[in-house]
Amino acid sequence: MRIGRDLTVAFLSFIFLSGMASATPSTTFWTPAVMDIQPFGVLHIGVDNYFTVFRTAKGQASAFPTDTGLTIGAFPFKKLQMELGVDLLEPTDDPVYFNARIGTPEGSLAKWSPGLSLGIFNVGTKKDLTDQNIVYGIIGKTIPSLGRIHLGPYIGNSNAEAFVIENEDTQNKGVMIGFDRGFFPAKDKDGNEYSRLVLAGDYASGKNALGGGGAGLYYYFAKDISLLAGPVWFNDEDINGKWKWTIQLDINTDLHRR
Repeated sequence: MRIGRDLTVAFLSFIFLSGMASATPSTTFWTPAVMDIQPFGVLHIGVDNYFTVFRTAKGQASAFPTDTGLTIGAFPFKKLQMELGVDLLEPTDDPVYFNARIGTPEGSLAKWSPGLSLGIFNVGTKKDLTDQNIVYGIIGKTIPSLGRIHLGPYIGNSNAEAFVIENEDTQNKGVMIGFDRGFFPAKDKDGNEYSRLVLAGDYASGKNALGGGGAGLYYYFAKDISLLAGPVWFNDEDINGKWKWTIQLDINTDLHRR
């Protein structure tokens, strides 16, 4: 019964909070190529901005809509985790997108076992326009003295105009790879360790809305508050335009402690 009550609380929290704001799936930098999944009851608040630099307003200056979101861990199990999220991209005509991911953390099946996850994101509300419905799988592993590597395939809706260019060779699938490594270890007031700086980068193959990559640095003001900055480039500039700079604010809060 305890598990049933916990699942009910998580579900109701998600429904209530999604009416107020929205969210992105766990990501490395530009893509969800990361094995991490939000722990149960931990709410992630994210605000992501992407904009061109060194370009005049009369030239090729542009920016993506601001992505504001919530993601919450929904499973109270150690060996099986799940997160649910909803994105709000403004200004756009159809701003709401949903995402979900389920998987098992690194080392949960055996001491040597990698992190495994299966997810879907950019589930839009406008048929054949924003319903990108990108399904992906990720396998991740920590390599001592190097960092964490994440790898997996993805496939999206080839009919979604916001995902692929019409009348061109359809490239609605590809492979994602991500990497991250932390530096300058620190501890919070409870003795939990984290890194002040994290170097992160990722890349997705394919000439579509997801194709491209980025690299940059996370700075952690505290264990649960970070700011990410760095450049992002794209495989198809007809869809996403020229390379952009991103600034992303990420905040985690444990609802069990509230």
